[in-house]
Amino acid sequence: MADDCLFCRIVAGEIPATVVREDELTLAFRDLNPVAPTHVLVVPKAHYPDVGSLAAGDPAALTAVHLAAAAIAQADGVAAGGWRLVFNTGRDAGQSVPHVHGHVLGGRHFGWPPG
Repeated sequence: MADDCLFCRIVAGEIPATVVREDELTLAFRDLNPVAPTHVLVVPKAHYPDVGSLAAGDPAALTAVHLAAAAIAQADGVAAGGWRLVFNTGRDAGQSVPHVHGHVLGGRHFGWPPG
């Protein structure tokens, strides 16, 4: 756990969150500023700064994040209509917390390209 990491503190139970799913490797909670009806963050419980470091350091946890995202989409009723799993990596991509997290987004139409 990184002492100054917001998501590590949520995983540790030091900061409250609306948890929707938890397993041995992941924790998932609702985003405080949702951009879609379903907007859930899925984080590995272990601290990794970005998705690349998670893939290199713990492929099983990366798989667990993806499995959790699919389960959340199903539970929230957005699986059939479609959903996104987005990882922002680095400041230029919009990553605001340096603990890897996937955004499960669904419940509305998303155009392409984004923006």
